[in-house]
Amino acid sequence: MTAWAAALLAIWLPGWPFAPVLWAAAVLALGAAIVLARREGRHPLAGWLPLLSLCLSAAALVSTTAAVQGPQRQPEMLRAAAEDGRPVTLSGMILSMPQAQSFAFGFGNSDRVRFALRVESAQNSRAGPVVRLAVPMRAFVELPAGVVPLDIGTRVSFTARLVPNAPGEPDAFRAYGTGPLAVDSAPPWYLAWAAELRAEFRAAAARLPGEGGALLPGLALGDTSAVGDGLDQAMKASSLSHLTAVSGANCAIVVAAVMLLGAGLRLRRGVRIAVALLVLLAFTVLVTPEPSVLRAGLMALIVLLGMASGRPGGGVPALGLATLVLLALDPWLASSYGFALSALATAGLLLLTAPLASALGRWMPRPLALALALPLAAQLACQPVLILLAPSVPLLGVPANLLAGPAAPAATLLGLIGCLLLPWLPSLGFAVIQLAWLPAAWIAAVAHTVAGLPGARAPWLDGLLGALLLAGASGLALWLLLRGAGRRKPRTVPVMLAGVALIVLVGGYGGALLGTGVVRGWSRPADWQIALCDVGQGDAVLIRDGGQTALIDTGPEPAPLRACLDTLGVERIDLLVLTHYDLDHIGGLAAIRGMVGIALVGVPSGPRDDRLLDPLRQAGVPVQVAARGQQGVLGTLRWRVLWPATHDGPLSTGNPGSVVLLVEGGGIRSLFLADLGAESEAALQGMEPLGRVDVLKVAHHGSSDQSAELYRSLAAPLGLIGVGADNGYGHPTSSLLATLKASGTRAFRSDLHGLVLVSPRPAEHDAALRVWTERRGD
Repeated sequence: MTAWAAALLAIWLPGWPFAPVLWAAAVLALGAAIVLARREGRHPLAGWLPLLSLCLSAAALVSTTAAVQGPQRQPEMLRAAAEDGRPVTLSGMILSMPQAQSFAFGFGNSDRVRFALRVESAQNSRAGPVVRLAVPMRAFVELPAGVVPLDIGTRVSFTARLVPNAPGEPDAFRAYGTGPLAVDSAPPWYLAWAAELRAEFRAAAARLPGEGGALLPGLALGDTSAVGDGLDQAMKASSLSHLTAVSGANCAIVVAAVMLLGAGLRLRRGVRIAVALLVLLAFTVLVTPEPSVLRAGLMALIVLLGMASGRPGGGVPALGLATLVLLALDPWLASSYGFALSALATAGLLLLTAPLASALGRWMPRPLALALALPLAAQLACQPVLILLAPSVPLLGVPANLLAGPAAPAATLLGLIGCLLLPWLPSLGFAVIQLAWLPAAWIAAVAHTVAGLPGARAPWLDGLLGALLLAGASGLALWLLLRGAGRRKPRTVPVMLAGVALIVLVGGYGGALLGTGVVRGWSRPADWQIALCDVGQGDAVLIRDGGQTALIDTGPEPAPLRACLDTLGVERIDLLVLTHYDLDHIGGLAAIRGMVGIALVGVPSGPRDDRLLDPLRQAGVPVQVAARGQQGVLGTLRWRVLWPATHDGPLSTGNPGSVVLLVEGGGIRSLFLADLGAESEAALQGMEPLGRVDVLKVAHHGSSDQSAELYRSLAAPLGLIGVGADNGYGHPTSSLLATLKASGTRAFRSDLHGLVLVSPRPAEHDAALRVWTERRGD
């Protein structure tokens, strides 16, 4: 833990010269331990000083590594190019499975992919010298049609604009491609075999029905590319997503299978261990060397080497050594959530399973106590970190793991066997994969069932404070549960103090939830399609379907938009629509930096408007000027631009020329009128019959400059108004509210209702829509 803390400090505070201080403290502690050991009698510090010296040495080691590697991660050449917005030609090796992000928006046939890249050389586009580097980046590039599939180990070249990351991020830069990607060389042979095998296994699993086939590659190989958005959300909500992340359990299954098979063949111990090491290495390559995989593989390697030397050690020393070695090689792993969760889950299983099973065994049969202790230990260890990713606590995570956990080893082992048999015996391999489908389908069914139960997750405070509070509450609860272990008469005063502290913490937190209305978040529908964010006097509307999300305008400031996106768990904006260039529609653009796939914008009225788009262009985001007739899809939804009709004239820019979007599908037909006035609305209505809509984004925050005839023809049951309280403009006006009432439109306003979510009703219900609001419930 001290090495981890030192690594985080070293990478977030580069240049702070604390490594020499740690080395000096480690030497002093070791010297003091030696002096005390030579004295007669046992000093109370004699047993602690060597441990303190070891911890300080580990912290000093990773701090020194971070200090040495820090300047090399963001060389001056790349930083200068990023600051100036100059494109740079990069060449390097792909280090992660590319994830495709299809441009299903009607703007060409290219796909955008993102992947981890180790840049090995860079050159300024002005034909400068080629500079040799070793810089980790996250690349976002367009993949033209005809390019061979990319995989780990492929060497590529492309021109990109760079955006530097914060010092503590695992990637030094984000690289947004501005030119075509070229494949320089295929993966080397020691990686190519794994790529071919993974592709065969994905193709075979895709032939299986239902979500079991989509989940199986994740259970066996950690490949979640086929997992849909619905299943992914269900796995996370039920605390089962760890089953699709290759970890120590997968490595243990593989090594144990090899050792048992070797024993059955009467192989000598040394031969069995050597074969297990080779299989472990091949398995690590096959499932891709992600941080969690590296930790699990190195820990298994240490255990096998200990067995080979005749001095097998415990799991905790192996975990500590594996973690220290990886942090010393790459201190930036300390900020990787996957690495942290993998190490913490293993530590929880090693340190807490036996005590929890013993404590629970006082009230239930021993086998049931052990089955409960396993997921509970892992969840207690990981939950403070998980709070940083999603501010909620899974109340049904332990039962879900009890139901799904036993099926995971079967799916993993059978899936791996089928994967290995496919190249040699395709029919037999596919038959084994079909058997593996059964436990995979069971896990998917458990995930959906648990995620759909009321109260599956309870809200919690987010950020570092929430993580610390949860860690404190978990620690107190754990100590109270285990206090009687090994002690006949537990001390009364500490127990009472711990109990009072736990009651005060939990009670105060519960009161805060009730007082602030956070409990209302339990009822927030997960199937929302349209979200009106509360961003004050401005517009910011989200549309979501099929794992893709669009954002129409960004509101006046970044902070409210960022809060809305975090609340709804939106991490990616596939389509950004900026209707026009007023501050209340474009001022929050900084909140979505690095999140946007493509931008559709209104017609600029001059250089000032065009400059407002520079952050998007510098980040490599394709920017398209909207025009009537443009169309595309978002998941299963279809959208079409209705306005502006031309790029010339008084109705093409500003409020009169703001982009109007019609979206259809998913049981809802919606129209977003941006900031149009009555003249533009009349011209729009005269171009084509719009028909009735279900949801209408009311124009210009509810100003009085509206066409009553248009609103009557639309006859929308639901109208959304983005407006700030006491805005000074009198929005929404009484005349507009009267127009909505006469049209049969019920208004939902962000100033009164806060966040508004719109979901389609199930087919068996008469009502077409379900509306949830932050301040007034359903």
